[in-house]
Amino acid sequence: MIIVNEEPLGWHEGMTVRDVLTARNYRFPMLVIHLGDTLVPKKDYDTTTIPDGAVVKVIHLISGG
Repeated sequence: MIIVNEEPLGWHEGMTVRDVLTARNYRFPMLVIHLGDTLVPKKDYDTTTIPDGAVVKVIHLISGG
């Protein structure tokens, strides 16, 4: 199990950042992802694997004018 924005989520071997975003239905185009204390660049969402027990933070960036 992992924690995503303070909520538990089932974990599976080989789970990626993209899998987490899909599982939680995060579709907003401007997201910041932290895996523990590490910032995950958007280009690495499909290749960055999540270890069991990880804490993931998904932050929606909002801009306006």
